[in-house]
Amino acid sequence: MIELVDYHLRLITIGTGLLLLALTMSNEVRAKIKLPLAGMIVGAVFYLISASPLMMAQSPLDPWIDLFSISTPFWIWLFARRLFESEPDPRMLYGAVAVLFVGWIIGNFVPSTWPAGFLILHFALLALIGDVVRVGLFEREDDLVEQRRIIRLWLPALISAQAAGILIFELFELFSGLDGRLPIANLINSMLIMILMLFSGVALLRTDPVLLVETRDDAPGEETAPLLDLSPSESVLHEKLKAAMAQGAYREPGLTIPALAAQLDTPEHRLRALINQRLGHRNFSAFLNRHRIAEAKERLSDKKAVDLPVLTIAMDLGYNSLTPFNRAFREQTGTTPSEFRRLSIANGSDEAGVTQGLQN
Repeated sequence: MIELVDYHLRLITIGTGLLLLALTMSNEVRAKIKLPLAGMIVGAVFYLISASPLMMAQSPLDPWIDLFSISTPFWIWLFARRLFESEPDPRMLYGAVAVLFVGWIIGNFVPSTWPAGFLILHFALLALIGDVVRVGLFEREDDLVEQRRIIRLWLPALISAQAAGILIFELFELFSGLDGRLPIANLINSMLIMILMLFSGVALLRTDPVLLVETRDDAPGEETAPLLDLSPSESVLHEKLKAAMAQGAYREPGLTIPALAAQLDTPEHRLRALINQRLGHRNFSAFLNRHRIAEAKERLSDKKAVDLPVLTIAMDLGYNSLTPFNRAFREQTGTTPSEFRRLSIANGSDEAGVTQGLQN
């Protein structure tokens, strides 16, 4: 009886996933989000098929079906990272792909090494799920989009319950000898996947214009055009915010939006709404970086400060190390601070000349 309920629940979930996939592919979803979202859905569908003895018998295609199935947590991780606009470092991204591929090769084609491939895959995937929880919850304060701030609460919880739960259970099964094909365990797993799929469809598709389309902060090198249509109270707050930025408040290391709201003597939610809905920024760090990089460009173009180390400029602007400064600078200008300085000085501090030099 339980097996039959599980079978039908998997069929319903697979149908839901395919419908969500079709809607995602047909909508104007950001390209960076479309690929991992599609991979997440396809991987979940293959997992639902491969993990049920009633749905599929053993075949020579099992290793390749397993490849799609085990990739699901990776796609979930990449989808969450990009949904939260926290793009992973390329080295981390390609490193994760390499580790997972090596684990899959060892686990499926080098049986003498069992359970090495199994352990590599499971610990690597658990690390990715842990990163989703970290980014979703601990970077929530930086997020200015209220709908996404809500998703940051339930998405890591669902992912932890479903994906991490499966991985931990399978590790426990390996070391304890427990039979992981228990009907009740399969049914609970199917229910969690269905809940995750339904929540993703409802929450993401309903907030499509806010979360899934191209945004100002997605376009490197473009200045954010204010969406000003301010009420009297918003005008007063905007003037206070501009004055604080003019005085260099953005240079404060580790500045958070609660701290800035306290400086401006205004409720945090009002400041969030102003920066997001009126000034067009989706993350507080993006708002700060606009001011920090603008000053960095001025200082790097100054011939009198040509010998000032880039690290000193970064620290003066509130960055705690050179790496985040270089990343933010490259995102906005398309080049490194050192290269920008070289081209700027060579072109007589003319920013148009710098831009032309970068294009050439």
